[in-house]
Amino acid sequence: MNYSKLLKFMLLAILPTASMAQQDKLSQYVKPLIGTAKMGHTFPGATVPFGAVQLSPDTDTIPYAVNGKYNGEVYRYCAGYQYDDPTIVGFSHTHFSGTGHSDLGDILVMPTQGKVQLNPGTADNPASGYRSAFSHDNEVAETNYYKVKLDKHNILAELTTTTRVGMHRYTFPSSDQSHIILDLTAGIYNYDGKNVWTFVRVLNDSTITGFRQTNGWSRTRTVYFAIKTSKKFKNYGAKYMDAASPYKGFWRKFDQQNNHPDLAAHNIKMHLDFDTQEGEEVMMKVALSPVSMRNALENMEVETPHWNFDQVVAAGKEAWEKELGRYQVDMLNQEDLVNFYTSVYHANLMPTVYMDVNGQYKGLDQEIHQAKGFTNYTSLSLWDTFRAFHPWLNLVDPKRNADIVSSMLAHYDQSVLKMLPIWSHYANDNWCMSGYHSVSVVADAIIKGVYQGDAEAALAACVQTANARKYEGIGAYIDFGYVPDDVNGTSVSNTLEYAYDDWCIAQLAKKLGKTAIEKEFTKRAGYWKNLYDSRIGFMRPKDSQGKFREKFDVLDTHGQGFIEGNTWNYSLYVPHQPEEMMQVMGGAKRFEVYLDSLFTMHLPDHFFANTEDITREGIIGNYVHGNEPSHHVAYLYNITKSPWKTQERVRQIIRNQYHNGPAGLGGNDDCGQMSAWYLFSSLGFYPVAPGETSYWLGSPLVKSAKIQLDAGKELRVIAENQSEKNVYVSKVFWNGEELKTFKIDHLAIMKGGELKFIMAAKPKK
Repeated sequence: MNYSKLLKFMLLAILPTASMAQQDKLSQYVKPLIGTAKMGHTFPGATVPFGAVQLSPDTDTIPYAVNGKYNGEVYRYCAGYQYDDPTIVGFSHTHFSGTGHSDLGDILVMPTQGKVQLNPGTADNPASGYRSAFSHDNEVAETNYYKVKLDKHNILAELTTTTRVGMHRYTFPSSDQSHIILDLTAGIYNYDGKNVWTFVRVLNDSTITGFRQTNGWSRTRTVYFAIKTSKKFKNYGAKYMDAASPYKGFWRKFDQQNNHPDLAAHNIKMHLDFDTQEGEEVMMKVALSPVSMRNALENMEVETPHWNFDQVVAAGKEAWEKELGRYQVDMLNQEDLVNFYTSVYHANLMPTVYMDVNGQYKGLDQEIHQAKGFTNYTSLSLWDTFRAFHPWLNLVDPKRNADIVSSMLAHYDQSVLKMLPIWSHYANDNWCMSGYHSVSVVADAIIKGVYQGDAEAALAACVQTANARKYEGIGAYIDFGYVPDDVNGTSVSNTLEYAYDDWCIAQLAKKLGKTAIEKEFTKRAGYWKNLYDSRIGFMRPKDSQGKFREKFDVLDTHGQGFIEGNTWNYSLYVPHQPEEMMQVMGGAKRFEVYLDSLFTMHLPDHFFANTEDITREGIIGNYVHGNEPSHHVAYLYNITKSPWKTQERVRQIIRNQYHNGPAGLGGNDDCGQMSAWYLFSSLGFYPVAPGETSYWLGSPLVKSAKIQLDAGKELRVIAENQSEKNVYVSKVFWNGEELKTFKIDHLAIMKGGELKFIMAAKPKK
């Protein structure tokens, strides 16, 4: 072999394959644009892991209501951005990731030039307002960095963040009419009257503070802010967008539209004016606080005491590399690497930090509290995330999940209703969705040894929440053993979810030796049986007289007693007692046929036409992966005589529901739940029933993986003979010992070790 051939051979030997993640460049596999089209509802902008600021473009101004009626088009804009839109309205600082309802979009900023325009204009006529056309050819979305050229204004916009500060860098053309628009009326799921009050103080020619309070999904939400510009503005102006009021007051003595530093109204829009040279950069910092303008200024001073934009980008990217670096995976192809690390990314966006650098935060009681010994979090979409996202944190980031549990218990302590959160949201509970799934998160964290606080106080909070008789049929559920159809419109799904949550309470009580509580909630955990109609083989609504609803459609996802689903899917929601469910439904053989039918039948569009959270992209047969209640279902084959079908279905779901590209998600990512399902399933196991310590085995997608665990431990996953065709598992070994069941214990995994799958092209029957 000559020298040149030898050198070439050596280089090929040391270069990683396309499917091997390189430890020092993991962010290259993160594509924030995945999920920004259709149903994913993700945002492409800049943020750091679990950051309080999500600085991202908003692409339209679709209102929540038109002529007083709900406008279904607004649903597409839960994250503010839709990939197919041709214009950008501006860049706001708060966004949810993957939700199916929305709020936020606070403090919208837009750089412009020319005549001042304070109206955003329309998508079909962007010249009528401050919005701008843009091209994806001139758009870059990376970890903690977003860049786009605004074609109308010929301005390059760049965004980055720290935990509590959004930093903008705008490159202007030469102009004596350059502006930065500050629209405090803008918002996501906006409607007339949503702004309760807005207050602005211009402290000097480069510093502004203020707050805005809104009444939306979060009923009493206040965001305080502080703004600084790197260049002094030569002028500024404001316009009040309020309707005429019978009371005028005496502020009319001032000209409040031009260079007036003390502004207050329901709706305020502002413009900051500059002279700029060709290619001149003007930067802006926007700090947020849940507590005060003073704290917002302190957040800015602590996190960004300088104007080094690139330094902020680099620090945020380093934070992302630290999170991504927990995982070293070898996949079948490049697309899988992108899906894996983008799933890690999406599973590190929410919940978000909700406290200032000094530890202060606003509580549910609207008082100021000090977080002692924990980081306070908000935006807990618990109906979604209890299933896999929080168990994922218990596995890979237990300290963070312990802090989330502490945040939930602080919420309980501040609640005059004495309930754990249903959907925690900026010092509010928006009460969205069903169940009281905070008890699942609390119980799972304590049972797995993650939460080290007062377990008995946590149990008491769980019990109190489960006995809140006035909340969504709980009183009737306790009295009747089910939620009656004439009491609540989602009676069946509520009953099923309450029963699972009650089982979680029973498991926690068992761990703590509270026998009476364990007995009571074990009984309640079986209430799901009261709504199973053996005559038709499905769960079915029943009224308070004990009579099943006569007019009932087993395929319809709307108005049949279920929230966002039909009885075909929801009848399988007994994750805590699956073997008993199987027997009630006719035994293993009939149960397997049921599962087969679910995945292979066709669900016509009209059966989900009235359920906006379900679309064709998220459906396989009649199995709805694009919405959460069925996320455990593929693993239920493990209790039939054909467990190999779990392996087959899991790989089918991965290949069908997760892709690269803006439309890469089959449904709402729902604050990381869809991504957590992918991460667990890619490793070959899944938490079917959080509240127990076992995971159910499936079919791994990785060729190999190394996962950093707590206390320096490491989980290694190996899939021998892995290929696109070898989706079946012939044997599984844990630390060299063959597993004889389709489960593996969390506590064993946390000690570190090797999980080895032997893959095959044919099922082991």
